[in-house]
Amino acid sequence: MRLEVTRRSDLAIRALLALHASADRSKATTLAEEVGTTKGFLTQVMNPLVQQGWVRSDPGPTGGYASAFDPDEVSVLTVIQAIEGPVDTGRCVLEDRACAQAGTCALHRPWSRARGHLLDDLGAQTLSSLIEAGPT
Repeated sequence: MRLEVTRRSDLAIRALLALHASADRSKATTLAEEVGTTKGFLTQVMNPLVQQGWVRSDPGPTGGYASAFDPDEVSVLTVIQAIEGPVDTGRCVLEDRACAQAGTCALHRPWSRARGHLLDDLGAQTLSSLIEAGPT
């Protein structure tokens, strides 16, 4: 994937934070309202989180979503990659293609350096640090 953050990633992080703050299971409808989306879109976002083992999904009338992760152990980058796919650091900043190592563009080195710093920062930013920072 190109380095980008979509609404899906934002919703995934907000859903994880909301579930962590809740002592009980959350119904999809309730959680969708809390994070500002529809139940259908929330379900798409939650599937990768369940597959990662960060969320438990219990079916049925008494079921719902529940937190199953330690916010100190999950980084913002790992959530983004769970939703968007692995970051392809070999992509060109100018065009949607692999970066040509021979004859690179003028932005190749500064972009590669900046992208590396951003990935390092997102990898170091745990969900617990977002909890501590509070709402924006």
